[in-house]
Parts: sequence; structure tokens; C-alpha cells
Amino acid sequence: MRNEVKLANPNYDSSKIEEFKNVWVFCEQRQGQMMSTSYELISEGRKLADELGVKLCGLLVGDNVGDLAESIGGYGADEVIVCDHPLLKNYTTDAYAKVICDVIEDLKPEAFLIGATNIGRDLGPRCAATLHTGLTADCTHLDVDVEKYKAFLKTTSTMDVDNMKFDEGTHLKMTRPAFGGHLMASIICPRFRPAMATVRPGVMKKRLCKKNVEILHPAFALEASDIHTEVVETVKAAKKLVDLIGADFIVSVGRGISKDVEGGIKLAEELAEVLGGVVGSSRACVDAGWISADHQVGQTGKTVHPKVYIALGISGAIQHKAGMQDSECIIAVNKNESAPIFEVADYGIVGDLFKVVPELIESIKAQKAAK
Repeated sequence: MRNEVKLANPNYDSSKIEEFKNVWVFCEQRQGQMMSTSYELISEGRKLADELGVKLCGLLVGDNVGDLAESIGGYGADEVIVCDHPLLKNYTTDAYAKVICDVIEDLKPEAFLIGATNIGRDLGPRCAATLHTGLTADCTHLDVDVEKYKAFLKTTSTMDVDNMKFDEGTHLKMTRPAFGGHLMASIICPRFRPAMATVRPGVMKKRLCKKNVEILHPAFALEASDIHTEVVETVKAAKKLVDLIGADFIVSVGRGISKDVEGGIKLAEELAEVLGGVVGSSRACVDAGWISADHQVGQTGKTVHPKVYIALGISGAIQHKAGMQDSECIIAVNKNESAPIFEVADYGIVGDLFKVVPELIESIKAQKAAK
């Protein structure tokens, strides 16, 4: 037996793509604090909206959250749509999905971006199913312009881009890891709107772009009977995780530490400590169980943009380089002089990391002592 979804707007038809316009971003807040991912997506949305020649709108949902709207304009939003209601104080899938879908059915954006946070990963699929459209999850890259998309493929893939045919339309091209990160898949949603994507935190860069933002308060209906769960209590658990995204200095380890895993990680920790940074890792080390997953850098881990990124014994697979190649300065240490990591490195040291790193540590300590 099929359950039919009753739309708030009977005139809504996701297949009439010509009726949809503008780029929207779900601006996630928790307890009145804006999530950094929201600013990242607003910055990326600005680029997409400019390519499409449309407006960029932030969608802000919560209770008494109107004061946050101006900050969204600081990253490039033309409009901020504020949905304010006491029943939206705590996140529930039922309430947020209903309000968001009702507003989308009325105003019809052509693209809708959501951060791939715990909330975003819950909210995105519910909205996509209700709106009868497609959702690409965990995206690491977004494009509209075909030439920019080709340029992206040339730097991140081994495909013969110049001899391939591409769809020349203005469909949103959403790229995400597939098959455990061994392949990258680019997905379009040509038949329905809005094209929806969840985007990994830290992947997009925040860019200040002050706009005279217009704040809108659309009409919507929400009753307690629309919500089938009740948030009784919110308990925050403290868990120590490495902050790769916010770090200025990252020292990452790869397969090159295999001859002495414990010693290699210890050296990385010592180097990170003298620099005031944190330890990262390639996927190979995580898969081998040498280090926890929260240290992983790359398309299937975190995308980082530190001031200095030091790669120790990392060969430089495409997936890893895509997660760190935008660092301000990259230093690579590897015994193999032809390792791909040297292609993106500003400084390269061909040598044994177990000999090179202790010298680096001592040199940095000496420089600090001399000041």
C-alpha cells in the first residue's frame, strides 16, 4: 500500500523545473549559535548564484533566531528567510522538515544546500522525499559552470577531460566520494527541482562578502500535532576530538611510518606540539587501525586549509591531495622522490622521516629559544 504525501501547495510540481529559481542554503543554528558550516555554504552558494545569475537566500529556522540573519548577509546572502516559531526551538525532524518543505513548495528554489552535520544528514533525505526530488549526500565539490567543472576534473582526476562530452546545461554538478572513497562520482538532477546536496563541513571556504540583506518572514503553519516526537532533555557529552578544520598547523602521517608506527606517530605529535598544531593522517593509517578516524584528511575525511601542512611519509593519492592542497604552505617528507605529494608541495624533503623529523623539531626549538 502506497502512502501519498499531501503537499502544502497543490500547485507544486518538482518536474516543472522552469518554475524554480534562486539558490538556497539551510543555515543551521543550535541554541542560538550559528554553525560554521552555514557560513561555508553561504560562501559557496554565492559563487553558484552568481554563475546562475540568481539570488542567494539563507533559510534560518528556529525560535527567536532573527538576530542571526544579519550575520548571514555578511557572507553573501541577498535574502534571509526566517521561520520563527516556539515549536522550532529544539530540532525535530517532523517540525523542521514540514516548515522547510512548505516554504520550498511556495517559493521554489532551484538548488538547496544543507551542511552534512548530524542534523543535516537527518533533515536532507526527509525533505527530498517529501519534495519528490534528488539529493546527493556528502558532497565535496559543487559546480554549475561547465568550464569550471572541467578545470576541477583536470586537477583532481585522471580522466581525459578534453575528449569527453559534457552536459552543457546549468544543472548543479555535485561531486562526492563513492565506493569507499576509491572513486569520485559527479551527480546531476536533471528532471526535478530543487537539486539538493548535503556538503561536508570544512570542505568549502568561508569568504566575507557583505550584502545589504533583505530579511523575509514567510507565512507557515505548524501545530504540536505535526510533531510526533518530543525532546525531553538535551545532554551534551564531552568527547575529545582533534580539531583539524580549525588548526593552523597540521602534521599528517602516512604509510611511511609502517616500520615503526608508534614511533612515527610520536614524532608527528612532538612536531605538532612545537608548532602549536595537531596531528592528521592519511586514510591508509586509519584503515590499518594505527590512528582514529577523526585524524583523517582527504575526500573521505576532513578537508583542511591550515597555514602549514606537513606530510610525513604520505605518497599523495588524489583523494588525500584534494583534502589538503589548498593549504597556505605544504611541506612533504618522503623517501620516494617521485611521490605525487611533491607535485603540490611548496617544500619537499627527500629522506627518511625518522631522521628528518627529529632534526626539524630541534631546529624549531632552537629558533624559538633564540627569540
